[in-house]
Amino acid sequence: MKHLIARAYLGLIFLIGCLALVLFVSAGSLAFWQAWIYLSVWTVCVVFVTTYLVKHDQLLLASRVQAGPTAETQKSQQVIQSLASLFFVALYVVAGLDFRFQWSTVPPVVSLISDAFVVVGFFIVFLVFKANSYTSAVIEVSSEQEVVTTGPYSVVRHPMYAGAMLLLLFTPTALGSWVAIPFVLPMLMVIVARLREEERLLRANLGGYEAYCQKVHYRLAPFIW
Repeated sequence: MKHLIARAYLGLIFLIGCLALVLFVSAGSLAFWQAWIYLSVWTVCVVFVTTYLVKHDQLLLASRVQAGPTAETQKSQQVIQSLASLFFVALYVVAGLDFRFQWSTVPPVVSLISDAFVVVGFFIVFLVFKANSYTSAVIEVSSEQEVVTTGPYSVVRHPMYAGAMLLLLFTPTALGSWVAIPFVLPMLMVIVARLREEERLLRANLGGYEAYCQKVHYRLAPFIW
């Protein structure tokens, strides 16, 4: 387990380091204060979630460590995950370029409020991990898996994606960029495509999931979809 914990924290450091590199290189300056605050928010939130899993759910931690396109077993999901990674990086590159060339100006208070919404997105993801130990980083159904209907799952069927979408939606303005907002749309489309395929798998292979869908009608956003 020590190897797993070390791998989890090293992966965290690598992710934050990559985000910082992309943001500051594209911005061409370390004076990108919005990026410093955003990265601090990311670091605190991810460390908190990872530490929780280390203490309370190392099996889930192990499944989350195995992530990315190469971890997927289905070709379609490998493509979806590859596109997600590409759009994810592009979003940060554009935000950094916006800072460098001053294409747009976001009021500081809007950036700070956006950071707060990023925290909310992470908190939703944390609630998902707390409620469901089967939130693997790849689409699969475990033989002992059961339908979870409590916590955020009592509100929408895919709260993990809801939290991720909230985080992404407010990332451009948190980084002080209006120009980067359109680059969120491809990410949302990727999430919806992944969600639909995951739901088909769950309906076909997870007992009780169909009945759960009849009870909880909304996939991502209450009263919307």
